[in-house]
Amino acid sequence: MKICVIGTGYVGLVAGTCLAEMGNTVICVDKDTEKLERLSAADIPIYEPGLEELIHSNVSEGRLSFSSDLADSVKSSEVCFIAVGTPEGADGEADLSAVYEVAKQIGIIMSGNSDYKLIVNKSTAPIGTAHKLKKIIQQETSCEFDIVSNPEFLKQGAAVDDFLKPDRIVIGVESERASKIMQEIYAPFLRTGNPVLLMDLCSAEMTKYASNAFLAMKISYANMLANLCEKTGADVDMVRKGMSLDSRIGSKFLFAGLGYGGSCFPKDVKALIGVAKKNDCDESLLKAIDEINVSQRKLFAEKIIQKFEGDINGKTIAVWGLSFKPKTNDMREAPSVDIINSLLEKGAKIQAFDPKAFECAFKIFGDKISYMKNAYDALAGAECMLLLTEWNEFRLPDFDKMKSLMKKPIIFDGRNQYETKVLEDLGFEYYCIGKGTCKSIIRNS
Repeated sequence: MKICVIGTGYVGLVAGTCLAEMGNTVICVDKDTEKLERLSAADIPIYEPGLEELIHSNVSEGRLSFSSDLADSVKSSEVCFIAVGTPEGADGEADLSAVYEVAKQIGIIMSGNSDYKLIVNKSTAPIGTAHKLKKIIQQETSCEFDIVSNPEFLKQGAAVDDFLKPDRIVIGVESERASKIMQEIYAPFLRTGNPVLLMDLCSAEMTKYASNAFLAMKISYANMLANLCEKTGADVDMVRKGMSLDSRIGSKFLFAGLGYGGSCFPKDVKALIGVAKKNDCDESLLKAIDEINVSQRKLFAEKIIQKFEGDINGKTIAVWGLSFKPKTNDMREAPSVDIINSLLEKGAKIQAFDPKAFECAFKIFGDKISYMKNAYDALAGAECMLLLTEWNEFRLPDFDKMKSLMKKPIIFDGRNQYETKVLEDLGFEYYCIGKGTCKSIIRNS
């Protein structure tokens, strides 16, 4: 099938590449010509395991190409996926200007072409957006087309596997013709029998927001429990294990830490708050999810500052991990940004290491922090080390080497990755989240 994917951001690039991998002829469209040149040369601006290899092979075999010519790409395609960004606007709601503009341009292009087109919105958009896109296109053309809402459920760091082996495909559709085409597109991805869920347009859009907000809620709930555990002397890891054995609850997304980040959860929770307000519905639960997530970062920074009795001016602090999660270079809404900025405001010197996120970090911090070649270089002369992202290479470090490099053997573990007793037996002062080792800092403040 001939497909164009409009937008070469995270979702568009993964979707276009994986659709090409299944034998479709795919054109990925973007107006950023410099980015397109990089992509054509297999120079990938995002880090996602397995993506670079798939792009290279599909470009080499002629199934995947990149273009800035929207008109030609739409005209030559049977299906057009919209995958442009819907960033958080000034009012906290999703900014749909790019989605609306693409729809308008598609309508204009179609006006001179009588062939049927299937327009698939893969951009995360509030409930009712698909109906608005339909009206926008109808204002520009009388040609036959259908609108489909096809939300993505990709986890950064596992997006390629998620697309190639989805646990479900959600399709909001209005016609039998569109339904058949979408099922044909996704048939190769569902050979293991996982379901295609056909529903109305609004329900498909709501499913995306409802899923992300629910997962965000589990994370914020775990962090709320962690803070309560610190006050009472309980161990949040033990509590999590006790809870997760209940099949109704499960263990996923129930880990205490620094909260959620990235391009989806923060934006989608706020967007759903906006939808609730517009429809005169109670948004208090959603607001609490967001507020707990923001406060979790502040609490962590305060623990560090309190440990040094409020004075970290001139002190060197090592940071391991900058991306919002491992296996990605994405720093959008990363906890590290808020935490590092809080420490910089107090005069701290930051020596940071991340396996993949330096380019993104420099765009945020510039020369305000030092970027080290490896994790151990970041420890040289440090008063303490902060673990902010749980990359695999940080799991079993050489603790004796760490201790020899640091000015003081103090670790603040924002991901509860290490064992308290092991670190204390090695002579480290160890602080984590939701356990007794953190309790004394809070009670003595």
